[in-house]
Amino acid sequence: MQRAYEELIIQIPDHPKPGVTFQDITPLFDNANAFKAVVDDLAAHFEGQGITKVMGAEARGFIVGAAVAYALGAGFVPARKPGKLPRTTINAAYDLEYGSDELEIHTDALTSADSVLIVDDLVASGGTAVAMAELTQACGAQLAGFGFLMELSFLHPREKIAHVTDAEVFSLITVAS
Repeated sequence: MQRAYEELIIQIPDHPKPGVTFQDITPLFDNANAFKAVVDDLAAHFEGQGITKVMGAEARGFIVGAAVAYALGAGFVPARKPGKLPRTTINAAYDLEYGSDELEIHTDALTSADSVLIVDDLVASGGTAVAMAELTQACGAQLAGFGFLMELSFLHPREKIAHVTDAEVFSLITVAS
């Protein structure tokens, strides 16, 4: 199915800045069969692992993460930009391939009884994934793994993730250059 996924992803050169190639996955989301396959493939890979919560990062991670949570019968934890959540939060800062940012979750979103799967549309430098792992660990929850639609392996995200956890990293598509 990787080939069918890749055919629906449009590469936009020099966006959001020169030298960055943006991977536009919205055409894949527009295709009901492809979107269902992405969700089914990610959920199937982690099925039976006792996952109680799926965490996804604002904004495109919400699309994939919430759907995977539904497929797994798990709750969904939104990792949001600062100031968006109404109750007490914890945050983690991270670097992107073209800047820096922060993510927050509610302090009561996860407990030590939770097994968390981090899901996002894309892993590039690994900063967002590491921030979500740090949020999971700060709450005392167990990190079950990471599931991504696309991995930009030429940016070495697995190395960055490996510095904070040995949890499994699974990607449906790997872009080598």
